[in-house]
Amino acid sequence: MKALLVAAAAVAPGAYAGIADYTGLPVPELAPFLAAAVFGAAIIGAAFLLSWAAEAAEVDVSAGVALAFLAFLAVLPEYGVDFVFTMRAGQTNCAPSGGENPCELALANMTGANRVLVGIGWPLVVLVAAFVARRKPAKARDEPSVPAPGHVKLDRPMSIEVVFLAAATLYSLTLPLRTSLTLVDSAVLLAIFGLYAWRLTKAPVEEPDLDGTAAWIAAHGRRARRWWLAGLFLSAAGVIVLTAEHFADAVVHSGEQLDIDRFLLVQWAAPVASEAPELIVACLYAWRLRASHALGALLSSKVNQWTLLVGTIPIVFAASSASLHGLPLSEHQRYELLLTAAQSLFAVSLLVNLRLSLWGSATLLTLFAVQFATSILLDDAANRVVMLGLSGVYLLSAVVLFVLQRRQGRALVRDGVVTDLRSVGVAGSG
Repeated sequence: MKALLVAAAAVAPGAYAGIADYTGLPVPELAPFLAAAVFGAAIIGAAFLLSWAAEAAEVDVSAGVALAFLAFLAVLPEYGVDFVFTMRAGQTNCAPSGGENPCELALANMTGANRVLVGIGWPLVVLVAAFVARRKPAKARDEPSVPAPGHVKLDRPMSIEVVFLAAATLYSLTLPLRTSLTLVDSAVLLAIFGLYAWRLTKAPVEEPDLDGTAAWIAAHGRRARRWWLAGLFLSAAGVIVLTAEHFADAVVHSGEQLDIDRFLLVQWAAPVASEAPELIVACLYAWRLRASHALGALLSSKVNQWTLLVGTIPIVFAASSASLHGLPLSEHQRYELLLTAAQSLFAVSLLVNLRLSLWGSATLLTLFAVQFATSILLDDAANRVVMLGLSGVYLLSAVVLFVLQRRQGRALVRDGVVTDLRSVGVAGSG
């Protein structure tokens, strides 16, 4: 209960400031750096609330469903930021304002967020789990999702996330060939998300191993527990919605005060801010050595972003522009989409055997660091050459890994699409 009070105290200032912005309540003007701290603290508090609620929810639903719902709530900041940029793009017909194309900003934020999630988030889970496993070897020996320090093993039912991420990624590889994101893309990607959500309902419900605040919530009677869960999920989601855009704006404005290019801030700083809830939740899981859940939460977020988020962008653009035109793709954004899709395919290839190793994590982090550094240091023409080269590395590496693991790949697809995982359960992992 004390932990809940601490989280509520962290949430309160940012939540009040967010409410005040919508209602006109008095609130002091905050400098960008202080605003980032206040809203960031609120998001961290909300992330703790989400993690406790998601763990306790496993008493009633499968871990996959709980993690997918957690991922949807945690990714709300990304929806908010992307939809704001997309609506501005539709209202201005993508006409540049102040030298910036709002369409490019919307896609820069989306592609940046996707690459941050995989390039930083996935390795971060492995590193945190490895650190804790080395500090607590006795606990790690009893945790099947950490077969060795530096390795994370996914539960077998999470083959669903891997397979549907693969499906969305294969479709996304066609996007760089287009001149716009259209309502047809929306229909395909939303259909993939619908099938993914339906398949999750077939995942097994396991008896969770809970402690701390999550155990306290789960110990309540069924009716009281559901009230607690509903209250925590809704409160955390409300805080995220109220504070995410403010947090991202504060981070961007802080960067502008340091004379950092706005496009780069939208592509990298804003996504780090908007991805903060899910990254924090994943690290909390990894710190407790629930490494499979940690990576599973980020996997669900990636599926969510590559299907529901990307699929909704053309709908938002069509509504805001009062037309059926697709969101225009500039030449540079097609390069960005290619690199994002290629990274996603390589990430899927690393999980064919439902494991993420230390070398796989190091590769993801290293290649992400290269693309991040070159986007800052090189001009557009040179940066595009690097993006093409990195895309080729990702795609070639993915093809090689798929070929080498083709037998495991067939088993993965079978489990993700056909197998009745309720009769297998987590015990059937590996």
